[in-house]
Amino acid sequence: TSFAWGNGVCNWTDRKRQGRSELHLKITMLTLGVLASGRGSNFQSIIDNIKSGYLNAKIAVLITDNSDAYAIERARNNNIETLVLIPKNFPEKDSYYRHIADELKKRSVDLVILAGIMRVVGRPLIERFKYRIMNIHPALLPSFPGLHGQKQAVEYGVKIAGCTVHFVDEGVDTGPIIIQSAVPAYEDDTEDSLSERILKEEHRIFPLAVKLFSEGRIKVKGRKVLIESKREEAVITNPPHSKI
Repeated sequence: TSFAWGNGVCNWTDRKRQGRSELHLKITMLTLGVLASGRGSNFQSIIDNIKSGYLNAKIAVLITDNSDAYAIERARNNNIETLVLIPKNFPEKDSYYRHIADELKKRSVDLVILAGIMRVVGRPLIERFKYRIMNIHPALLPSFPGLHGQKQAVEYGVKIAGCTVHFVDEGVDTGPIIIQSAVPAYEDDTEDSLSERILKEEHRIFPLAVKLFSEGRIKVKGRKVLIESKREEAVITNPPHSKI
């Protein structure tokens, strides 16, 4: 089946094979919707990669649940429409996320980017954008889901930490993993020092995941994401880091 989304065409195949579902997306030009609650550094990374020409995409709207979010300033500086939608102004969670889904649909959004939204996404949005919502998490999932992944990594004394881009489902950081990047974790790391190291990788792999999606190189089979590319392009592991 073919769907026209924005300025591109998406070929969407969803079929059952021996009990496994397969989803294959191909799209040439993306219209993005971004959800953010805070400073929006990953939002800025996506903006920068669009400006540089790395991403063939446009951002139609920023939706935030925080009227003080610095992400609003980033949107203003780049002439991106902003909607401030406060959950308490809606009767219940589902109506809030139905409204968000409606606003995204009005703008023909192809892919939803969660750039630091501080709440679990509701079912109405997930159902209407199945395998079209990406989140970045500052840990190597399935380890350390939820809040403060970097702090958990420091407390456990892991030797390798990192970040994960994944599709969003109804769980907390449980959706199919798209890309992961690993960084070293040192004995004297604090939450802040490890967070800084991980954040640099977030800014690398989130745009990469969006690019792979836009080029139709992502395939979902069950809970696995297959990437059609050279193996070294599909996964970023142990990028070079030095410490004096």
